[in-house]
Amino acid sequence: MSEANRGQQRTPARKRITNPKPRSTAEIREIFTRFRTARPEPKGELDYVNAFTLLVAVLLSAQATDAGVNKATKRLFELADTPEKMLALGEDQVRELVKTIGLYRTKAKNVIALCEKLIAEFGSAVPTTREALESLPGVGRKTANVVLNIAFGEITHAVDTHVFRVANRLRIAPGKNVLQVEFGLEKAIPAEFGRHAHHWLILHGRYTCKALRPACESCIVADLCDSADKRIA
Repeated sequence: MSEANRGQQRTPARKRITNPKPRSTAEIREIFTRFRTARPEPKGELDYVNAFTLLVAVLLSAQATDAGVNKATKRLFELADTPEKMLALGEDQVRELVKTIGLYRTKAKNVIALCEKLIAEFGSAVPTTREALESLPGVGRKTANVVLNIAFGEITHAVDTHVFRVANRLRIAPGKNVLQVEFGLEKAIPAEFGRHAHHWLILHGRYTCKALRPACESCIVADLCDSADKRIA
C-alpha cells in the first residue's frame, strides 16, 4: 500500500449533505416544535429599556458580543435613554462609554447622527417601517429586522452569523448569502413559529450548534441534522 493510500485510510470520512434543498415543511415544523418546547419564550440577550435603546444596542452589537455591548451600555443607558439625552452627552462622551466595543469610534458617530435624524425627521420616535429604519445612520437590514421584531412584534428574520450557520446546517433555508437565507426562512418557517424563529436559531447557534465545535451530543435536533460538520461520538 502506498503512503498516500495509508494517509487516506487514516483520515475519517465526513458525512456529506447529498441534498442541499430545504427540508420538508413537516421536518421544519418538527425542528421548531422542539425549539419551542425547550424555550417557549425566547428572548434576545441585548439589554434595553425602550425602542430607542434597543435600536442603539443593536447598532452597537455589530461585530461585537451581546455581553460586551451590555457591559458598555449599562452606564450609557443610565445617562441617556432618549435621543435628546444622547445628543446632550455628545459624541466624545458616547465614544468614551462604548470604547470597549469594536469599531467604537464609527459607532459613536453613527449614534449621534442617528439621534439627530430621529429628532429632526421622526419626532424623536423610532420609526416602525423598514425603509425608515434603514434611512438612519448605521442601520442596515439586520438591525432593522431586529428592531421590527422585538420592538414592534413583526415577523422578521434577522440573519446573523449564527442564524446563517444553523439555517444552512439544518437545511431550513440553505443559502450562499444572508439575503438568500433570510428570504428562504420567510418561505420555509410555518407562521406559528415566525415571531420567535430568529431567536431560536440564534440561541441554538450560540450555545449548541457552534461554528467550530458544535455540541451535537446535547442537540435536541441532532437526529434531523445531516451536516458535514456534525460531530458524532
